[in-house]
Amino acid sequence: MSEESNAVTHPFLDLAPLSAARFAAIEDRVARLLSTEQDVVIMQGEALLPLEGAIRGAAGPGTTALNVITGPYGQTFGDWLRDCGATVYDLAVPFHTAVTAAQIRDALTAHPEIDFVSLVHAEAATGNTNPVAEIGEVVRAHGALFYLDAVASVGAEPVLPDAWGVDLCVIGAQKAMGGPAGVSAVSVSERAWARMAANPAAPRRSYLSLLDWKERWVDAGRKVLLHAPAQLEMLALEACVERIETEGLDAVMGRHAAAAAAVRAGAVALGGGLEPYVHAASDAAPVATTLRTPAGVDAAEVVAVALAADPSLPLAAGGGALASTMIRVNHYGSAASAATVEACLTALRAALPTA
Repeated sequence: MSEESNAVTHPFLDLAPLSAARFAAIEDRVARLLSTEQDVVIMQGEALLPLEGAIRGAAGPGTTALNVITGPYGQTFGDWLRDCGATVYDLAVPFHTAVTAAQIRDALTAHPEIDFVSLVHAEAATGNTNPVAEIGEVVRAHGALFYLDAVASVGAEPVLPDAWGVDLCVIGAQKAMGGPAGVSAVSVSERAWARMAANPAAPRRSYLSLLDWKERWVDAGRKVLLHAPAQLEMLALEACVERIETEGLDAVMGRHAAAAAAVRAGAVALGGGLEPYVHAASDAAPVATTLRTPAGVDAAEVVAVALAADPSLPLAAGGGALASTMIRVNHYGSAASAATVEACLTALRAALPTA
């Protein structure tokens, strides 16, 4: 007599193993999303995994880096670079603006020994975005390796590693792509692979190691995975790329741009002293809009009141020292919609103190 299983079937459980061929096919779809011919490696973790892995693989005691700071992630990259033994020149600009290609050119002229440039495309935490196409021309002319954090920007605005001369382009699925936080990817140029291969301090046999993926996966024909893949995250990544393909990347980016413009205009129209934190619309990220509260109005308190009325709203106070002065409206993924923008603005209007 056979025993019948009492287990309840569940779509998230008892998944079939993900084959190497399926894994490689998902990498190819991500490459098409980025319009890149570079190798794309999907990493089994949140985007901090390839962000740190790429720096530790490509930078070492002989590296001289220009680290651009337009928000908190730029500060983190500088810390990692110094920890690797690199000489680091920080180029910090006010968080209410973007860095310019001219500022990058001036820094490279002042320090011609720079051979590595790190930049965040869009800083969701501060609401700014940087002109990567123009900056890429400057970095390429100088001959430095170009590392880009495009985690927040991919899906919300163009991300084109090949056209922009980006050697290491890291993306994550959890923002504009509308996917899971537990999977990420990096596109790697031949120059970047060569830099890592020549770096004796590059991680090996490590979860941070991109060279492991190069040698044991890419160069081996993508036949055998390094470890068991995370099926749920991989299937979710595949699904969100498919959804972008179905809607059309231009349409997805258009939704994000429209949401950003609506928040900026709507916040001013509300009255109550709210104003865009990023001064110029051209410097504002389409993935999130930051707002400055008027003097004497605590941003964290306003957000708390708004979320008490509707906890589902994508609102947050600024981080750290910005918590009392900055409100962030995170209009990315499915939240890049007119309905979400209207709900956020309505809640903020009700939460702002009356004179």
